[in-house]
Amino acid sequence: MSTELMVSTVLLIGLLGVAVVSDLLRHRIPNVLILLGLALGLASQTYAGGVSGLGDGLLGILICFALFLPMYVLGGMAAGDVKLMATVGSFLPFHYALWAALFSLIAGGVCGFLIVLVRGQLLQTLGRYWLILRAQAYLAPTSDEVAGKPFPYSIAILLGTLNTVHWQLFASGLGG
Repeated sequence: MSTELMVSTVLLIGLLGVAVVSDLLRHRIPNVLILLGLALGLASQTYAGGVSGLGDGLLGILICFALFLPMYVLGGMAAGDVKLMATVGSFLPFHYALWAALFSLIAGGVCGFLIVLVRGQLLQTLGRYWLILRAQAYLAPTSDEVAGKPFPYSIAILLGTLNTVHWQLFASGLGG
């Protein structure tokens, strides 16, 4: 593994770890952490690849932001989660940023399903979705449903990013 890739990966995982702790404790991800992450991500991309690396980082930001923004607009995600995913994109080549976003969305779905399952609300939640399909209109979860409670999505972003970094290392022949 190259030194630049190792340092960049450690910085990214460290930033995500801090974001998860903040999200769990305060239900928010500080903007200063996002700005620091964006600066470090773009700097590491530029250091490793020059202008081309900077372009990769900017495209990674754009891809991650664009994929997560609709969930924020529809009320299914907080702004901090969108900004955190964009930060992840700043550290990765754009094609890996795309995979990180997709793996994070999958991880979020799996986490949400497991929370509903563990809380014993699977049938209640499936029933609400069935009604949504039949009514062809959104029906908000009731106050007693776990589906209506905030979920620290930074956990899913961390899991999706770890999966992508692992895959990136093995795809490039650097994993052992």
